[in-house]
This record gives sequence, C-alpha cells and structure tokens, in this order.
Amino acid sequence: MTVRTRFAPSPTGYLHIGGVRTALFNWLYAKKHGGQYLLRIEDTDQKRSSNEFVEDILSGLSWLGIVSNAEPVHQSSRTQRYAQVIQQLLDTGQAYYCYCSRERLDSLRHTQIQNGEKPRYDGHCRARTHTGKSSIDPVVRLKNPLTGSVKVEDRVYGTVEVQNSELDDLVLARSDGTPTYHLCVVVDDIDSAVTHVIRGNDHLNNTFRQVNIFRALDHPVPVYAHIPLIHGKDGKRLSKRHGAVSVGQYRKDGFLPRALVNYLVRLGWSHGDQELFTADEMIEHFSLSSVQPSPAIFDLEKLLWVNHQYLKGTSGETLRDELEAYFRSQGVCPDAPPDLSALFDVQKDRCKTLQEICRASEYFYHDVERYDEKAASKFFTEEGAVILEALKNGLQRIDPWAAEDIKAVLGLVAREMDLKFGQIAPPLRLAVTGQLQSPSIDVTLELLGADKTFERIDRAIEYIRSLI
Repeated sequence: MTVRTRFAPSPTGYLHIGGVRTALFNWLYAKKHGGQYLLRIEDTDQKRSSNEFVEDILSGLSWLGIVSNAEPVHQSSRTQRYAQVIQQLLDTGQAYYCYCSRERLDSLRHTQIQNGEKPRYDGHCRARTHTGKSSIDPVVRLKNPLTGSVKVEDRVYGTVEVQNSELDDLVLARSDGTPTYHLCVVVDDIDSAVTHVIRGNDHLNNTFRQVNIFRALDHPVPVYAHIPLIHGKDGKRLSKRHGAVSVGQYRKDGFLPRALVNYLVRLGWSHGDQELFTADEMIEHFSLSSVQPSPAIFDLEKLLWVNHQYLKGTSGETLRDELEAYFRSQGVCPDAPPDLSALFDVQKDRCKTLQEICRASEYFYHDVERYDEKAASKFFTEEGAVILEALKNGLQRIDPWAAEDIKAVLGLVAREMDLKFGQIAPPLRLAVTGQLQSPSIDVTLELLGADKTFERIDRAIEYIRSLI
C-alpha cells in the first residue's frame, strides 16, 4: 500500500501557520513512508473563496518547500462527480430526499432546545415513499445507521467512539443540488486514494459522520490522526489578536522558510530535546506516535531564536539571491557596494530576521538624511568636528582600503589627540551611519567604501559648523 496524505485548505483566507503545520505533518509522514503528499483546494464555497487566497496558499507552500506530488485538485471542478455519488447513494437506499420546510426544522430545533434535548434532525422524511410539496426543493440526507457506533483508532488520541444514535441524518446535498462539505471530503479522499487523514483536532467530530459516508459507499476508511491546535500564550486558540499568523506576513517580516518550518514541526511534536533539524532529520525522525494531544503554544520569541540560529549558521553567499530579493522588496536597492553576502556575514550575529538586517543596513545604500538627535547633541560639537577632521586626514593615507588598516589609523589618531578610542568612534559612527549602532567601526567603513566615508565625514563636519 502506498501511503497517501493530503492537505485540504479552503481558500477563504490567507494561509496561516496552523494550516502550514498541518501540511507539514502530512508532507513529513508521506516522505517518511515513501508515499505521496497531495494538495486539495476545497473551494466549493464560491461566495467566500478567492483566487487571491488560492495563489497565497500555493506560493506560501512553495516558499516553504512543502510541495505536492501531483497537481492540486480543486473541488469546484468536480461537481459532476459529487452529483454522481449522491445519485449512487439514493439508488442504493443509503440516502433519501428530505422535503421538510425551513419552518418545520426551526420549530423542531426550538422544541428540542426547550426540552433540553440535543438539536438534531428527527428523520421525518426517512421513510417517505412519495414526494413532498412541489413548492419545496428537497435536500438529500444520508440514511445514518440507527444502531451501533462509530469507533475510530486515532493515531494521536487513541480509541474514540460515538454512538450512531447521537448522529442525525446529515445533509449531503442542499436544495439547489450543491454538495456539502462532508460528502465532498469523502469522495475526494476515495478518488485520491488517501490512506491517512492528518488534520486538526477541530475536525474530530466530523470524522464520525464521514466514516459513515465511507461505509455507505462500501469503501475502506482511512487512518485518522487529529493533531492538536495551536494556542497563544494565553491558552486561547491562535488568532490575529496574538499577532501575525499568516505565512505571508512572516515572509514579509524576514523569516527564513526553513527556520519557520523547523519551528512549526516542534509545535506538538518532538524528538527528545532536539530543537534544530535539517529537512532530512525531520523526515527520518517524524512519527505520529510522537505527536502530543495537548495544545501547542506559539511563542514568537522562540521563533525569533530559531530564525537567528539559522541566520548565524548560514553564509551570505548561500543567501545571496534571497537577500537581494528581500532588500528590493523593502525598497532598498543593493546594486552599489557593499556586496550583500559580505554585509550579511557582518550583520547576522546582531540581527534575528532579514528585516532587522535590512533596516540595520539601509545606510550602506542610502544617503544619511538625518542624524540621531540625542547622539548629535552629545557628539556633534566643535570638538567632534576637530576629531572628524583629524580622522579624515588619517584615513586618506590608507591604500588599499581595508578594515585592519582602518583600525590602525583610528588608534593612531586617538593617541595623537590624547583621546580614548571610545571618544573618537562615536562621532565617526554617527557621521557615516546617522546612528550609534553598527558593526565595528573599522568593518563598517570598509564595507561603506572610501568615497562614501569621506563624503559623509565632510557632510557631518559641514552640519556641525552650521550649528556652531
């Protein structure tokens, strides 16, 4: 038997990290067992579905490397197949037409609630042998078994069971003929030969209903594994109130795709105390038996830590294309020096995301338009101008322009002026970067280049003179 798993998002919103974690677990399980991972777009809700969301799902999964083994299946293209199965269930007596009006159903529900009963359809049309009123377009209902139970051996939660008497005859097709979610899911899983359904535990109650549809179609039931939902630190289900939850937002915020995948695989699954995994290690170690049934807690600080570990363990040369694409997306054009890979290698220990690196590096590619006010009030003084003049004169003797020689000149100027290094570096750093935070000043000047360095020193001196 070839293991086949599937991720089946609805394109009614942007791809969020909860969905990605589900897709990842399905992908890993299929890879681990030499099987196939499939993608299905559940877009039967045409009013809420959007091509924009479809593209977001496809691009997000592609960016993360969670790629389907076949072209995605769109439920909207399978309406004839669903109609065929509905007719099959009617012909075999496993389903029936229900002509109950909305008024009757509302009244039934109201009475049941008043009596403290669980609201459910009462099977009024189950044994009907004649058509209802011509003014009512019927729905099609599953003839759910009246006795027995549905028992599922869930790979995460163990044995879960519900009595058939607790389940009513669910609607398979609406009055306009469109199929409902449960019917579509089962038919798609059958036609795609899905062997393992790995999804969020919010679908656990749906499973019992879907198992009975599989049985009505005389088809083997797949293996189920319901994984825990992701919660925020407040213990509530992860939502927008906990911050950015869409994959696209994390991409914009400068997280590396493999770091995000590494973080998500640890939400609800573990392999000892190991925190960082290569893709091959994830595949090798992943198992449903190691998935915990309790909710996973999303921690942005932990995600930042994981991302930082990946940044520090990656060379700028490896990330060159990704870096350039990210800088350009942020409006920073890296066509002129310094080389992006060299800049990344200098910044990666200090920054946790590509966004932080980009923001901390803008002054290398953009002119300094303003200076930090507090720093300028302290260091852009008459003495600061004298220091900058002396530094400029000393730095002009350097050839070739290298950090080692720059550092030697700065030390020499400090000694000649009878100042400490900590007294000459701040005004120089402020002059060339507009701020007091940067890599070591010698490395900063080397990356900036001689021409930009002298141009910015001159501009700073002119600015100071205008204040005196």
